Amino acid sequence: MKSIAFLGVAHIHTPGFIKRVNERGDQFKVKAAWDSVDARAKIAADELGCAAVADYRDILNDAEIDAVIICSETSLHLELVEATAAAGKDVFVEKPLGMGASDAYAMQRAIDAAGVIFQTGHFMRSMPVYRQLKAWLEAGTLGTITRIRHSNVHQGAIAAIFDSGRGPYLDWLWMTDPALSGCGGFGDLGAHSLDILMWLMGDVEGVTAQVDRLLGKYDCDEYGEGMLRFANGAIGTIAAGWVDVLRPQSILVSGTEGVAYVADGDLYVQSANLPGTDGGEWTDLPAALPHAFDLFLDAINGKDVPLISAKEAADRSAVMEAFYQAAATNSWVQPQTA
Repeated sequence: MKSIAFLGVAHIHTPGFIKRVNERGDQFKVKAAWDSVDARAKIAADELGCAAVADYRDILNDAEIDAVIICSETSLHLELVEATAAAGKDVFVEKPLGMGASDAYAMQRAIDAAGVIFQTGHFMRSMPVYRQLKAWLEAGTLGTITRIRHSNVHQGAIAAIFDSGRGPYLDWLWMTDPALSGCGGFGDLGAHSLDILMWLMGDVEGVTAQVDRLLGKYDCDEYGEGMLRFANGAIGTIAAGWVDVLRPQSILVSGTEGVAYVADGDLYVQSANLPGTDGGEWTDLPAALPHAFDLFLDAINGKDVPLISAKEAADRSAVMEAFYQAAATNSWVQPQTA
């Protein structure tokens, strides 16, 4: 049985991860939990049935612990990831990997040099509609892709979801402080959009963006739109933020031989390479893969599963940083590379 620990439990997804770990209690022993706020560590430890420790080094120095789950404030990722890699422990890091390019690429170098298993929380790749789009793009089913759009939005700021925790947890307000999170609403939800677009389309040459505040409730952006130029010549756009009440269309991919889009979770397609398609729903989808977090748990248990590389995670932090630089300067910005 593998022994794991939590290094930070501040992220809003932590309760979900704890639930997933507890559901697989016959496979894992959770030995300890640490957080920058002692009260949060105690709450998580009580839910996990483990000890709460005051110093995260006690976890990294414990030879019995095989892997750690980092759900801390993003500003602590560099310190925690480098120390975890040096300790030779496998690591899941909640997204985004870094505050920007410099710390993200430093973490990538540490992870790769240590040779530990790495995963981050981009879960959309496991969804059947995106797996199908990936297969079509690799096969050239839609021809040369000219443009691609992705939207990832919710009403978090309107509903004030950051102001109070789930169950006994404290608030999640640190996620609205760019000094701790590295971004606001555009970067928080746009990280998932960016992962899908780069997974489908590859490297990004340049970006521009506009971010804004609607409610002015938090000292950060609440929503935004970004434009990307991919290395393959395609144009991409991202809409992301916390002030939308619905997300009717998540993605649209347009190519010289077809178009596909997802509306209300269903995939629609028309392509000269798919006889009989006329823009209607496509239901012959691949099976869903487990959630990104469950894939990490599978991997540390020895299963051969698809994971997100540290380089991919770092590239996405670099592009997101470029988006914010572009918004601040009203210009196009080339993302930093490793």
